Amino acid sequence: MTREDLKPLILQALGSPGNKAKIAKIAKFIWDHHERDLRSSGDFFYTWQYDMRWAGDSLVKEGKLDKGRVGMWERLR
Repeated sequence: MTREDLKPLILQALGSPGNKAKIAKIAKFIWDHHERDLRSSGDFFYTWQYDMRWAGDSLVKEGKLDKGRVGMWERLR
């Protein structure tokens, strides 16, 4: 698993455009649905939540995510 792999998982966690969620809830969704992949990802296992935030920044640059409120992400498209 890589940082790029987290981008579609973030969008999946948010669901439809316009939906918002706290970062912790997004991380919980990813953990609940991809724990096995994360556990078997080597060193990435120890940094995946940090990498999730970088993936979120990338999604903002792509116009797919908004980080309007602190700790809250919104899916744009």
